[in-house]
Amino acid sequence: MAYELIDPKDTLERQNEKLLKITETLMRRVEQSSEASGAAYAQFQRAVMLEEEVRGRTKELEHALDLLNESNARLANANAETEAARANLANAIETVQEGFALFNAKDELVMCNSRFGKHMLDIYHLFKPGLRFEEYVHLVATSPYLSLPEGETSEGWEAYRISRHKDNHAVFNARMAGSRWLQVSEHRTPDGGTVIIQTDITDMMRLERQERDRLLDDQSRLIKATLEHLNQGVFIFDAQNRLVGGNRRAGELLSIQANKQQLGTYFNTLYSLIREDVHFHGKTGLSDVEAWIASKAKRAPLSFEIGIGRERTLAVFAQQMPDRGFVISFTDVSAERAAVRAISQVNETLEQRVAERTLELEDALSEAERANASKSRFVAAASHDLLQPLSAAKLFVASLEEELDNTEWQNRLSKASNALVSVERILGALLDISKLDSGLAAVDISAIHLKDLLNQLNDELKPLAMSKGLEFRMVCCDAIVQSDAAYLRRILQNLASNAIRYTDRGKVLIGVRQGKSSVRVEIWDTGPGIPEDQQEKVFDEFHRLNATASPSEGMGLGLAIVDRACRLLKHPLQLRSTPGSGTCFTVELPKSLADLRYVPSEIPASKGLSFEHRIAVLIENDASLRSAMTITLENWGLDVLPCASQSEAENVLHEVDIAPDVIVADYQLDDGAFGTDAIADLRGAYGQIPACLITASRSPDLQGVCDTLGVTLFHKPINPDTLRGFMEKVMPA
Repeated sequence: MAYELIDPKDTLERQNEKLLKITETLMRRVEQSSEASGAAYAQFQRAVMLEEEVRGRTKELEHALDLLNESNARLANANAETEAARANLANAIETVQEGFALFNAKDELVMCNSRFGKHMLDIYHLFKPGLRFEEYVHLVATSPYLSLPEGETSEGWEAYRISRHKDNHAVFNARMAGSRWLQVSEHRTPDGGTVIIQTDITDMMRLERQERDRLLDDQSRLIKATLEHLNQGVFIFDAQNRLVGGNRRAGELLSIQANKQQLGTYFNTLYSLIREDVHFHGKTGLSDVEAWIASKAKRAPLSFEIGIGRERTLAVFAQQMPDRGFVISFTDVSAERAAVRAISQVNETLEQRVAERTLELEDALSEAERANASKSRFVAAASHDLLQPLSAAKLFVASLEEELDNTEWQNRLSKASNALVSVERILGALLDISKLDSGLAAVDISAIHLKDLLNQLNDELKPLAMSKGLEFRMVCCDAIVQSDAAYLRRILQNLASNAIRYTDRGKVLIGVRQGKSSVRVEIWDTGPGIPEDQQEKVFDEFHRLNATASPSEGMGLGLAIVDRACRLLKHPLQLRSTPGSGTCFTVELPKSLADLRYVPSEIPASKGLSFEHRIAVLIENDASLRSAMTITLENWGLDVLPCASQSEAENVLHEVDIAPDVIVADYQLDDGAFGTDAIADLRGAYGQIPACLITASRSPDLQGVCDTLGVTLFHKPINPDTLRGFMEKVMPA
């Protein structure tokens, strides 16, 4: 029941106070009671228990008070330390020489030192904790102590300042009243706050301005010294056409006294001093110059000439400067113009001599053209007259090889045949060189199946390489190129033959690389290589690196023909060589858009068939060649009707009254007749008889005529095996 008298919500002090009062009251009742009853004793016991409880509560209260006093002491120390730290921070930022302000993450001013904003006396007292950053910027922007550049408004500056506040780091300069400058540096703190530091850089700006002025003075002196050093006269005018610079040379050239060239003098004033002595040369006049000076638009440089007095000529050049001023330079060209006049006078004197010399040169040119035409006619005649007996000799030798059984005689004939082949090659090369040099070489550009051409070269050259113990490889593709078939074959044949000729061991490789619009044919060898100082000379006529080579191995014309033919066809030719490692020639050919199918060689190899009882009409005006061909054809079993002309062939066929099986005709016959006409007329009389035409001409036009007639064309000197292959093709067994 005693606990009901005490409210647990009371403090310990209040509870102790109640317990003491209860104890005193009980003790007093016990003492006043005259009865020694059990009730009094019970009350005494209860009082004792209450006293014990009071003592326990008192101790707890004392302990709580001790803890409270200790906590209060610690709180007091912490407050003291906080105040000390705040005081230290305030003292620290106050010692900073720059203006310092700290805004929290909510953009509220936390603290600042006394130097922050001290240059703006009208708003300095408003920089107190709690000030919003936007309010701070607005106060600064509208303060008269902020000196804004010309044309900039306070609203624009305020918007710019707020936009820079978004950056983590911003630095800019602000000009204050009284020609003072502040550098404002704004940094973001880790908790999102902002630190602003204001640094007075007035002294620095003054020093910089003084240094800039000094540099400008130095530059001005340097420019002035440079102008005085120039041989040209120079005047510099500002945007108001006032003289702001120049040199003494300008006054000397224009005959203007030095005291008249005062800075600030207007252009028109200076011109008025020399107006009477100046006259303009050419199309540019005074009105053009005045219009150029008065123009407000961007002016292009102006160049003209003026005369001063009777003998002085000045070249004038005017150009606008960035500040819309302009500079005019004057160059004395009197000597040059006098020289031009003197040259004109000399030219008038020389014109007659030039005309006379021109007539002489025209005569010499005509003579050279006549000589060149004569050379061309000689080449054409030589191609026919020299190849005629050569063809006959080859046919005679070929016929003897089939009839002789004696091995020794056959060896001799083989050597004679090889000698004739060498003569044929040399003669063909000389004719090609002559034709290419004369400029009369005709080309027939067409689509060529490169694989067909290279396969023919492979069949021709591989045995030659194998006879020397060389490996001969060809890597081809189905590319179609645009070129002249005859010249392209000669180019690749000469390059490959040279590679085999000059390679003693190793291999020769012909490869093809395809590009987007061209094909590169590369001929590689493992020969001795070509020294760098010889790489241009190898394309000269009769130049051979191996001077000990015999004429049968070449006269040094192969690469000369290759070089000329590539230039004629516009096929880039490249040479790469390393002495001791080998050589690579590359010919670049343009691709053709034509769609060609692979076509095999026209003339099959000879199969040794018999032509017994087959009749051949031979029309050849050269007796020796006619005899040689007759013997060759008869050895193959043909019945030959040899004729010197078309009329003789017609008469013979009329007498025997038999249609021939084949016609063999020379192209150039006597009295201006042609074998093509003879073939066409005989076919008109006897039907579409197989025919071949033999000629020394290599004209592309003739090939076109033969293609139209359906006639096979052979060039002299004739290869007997090729001719026999044709016979076997048109007259199968």
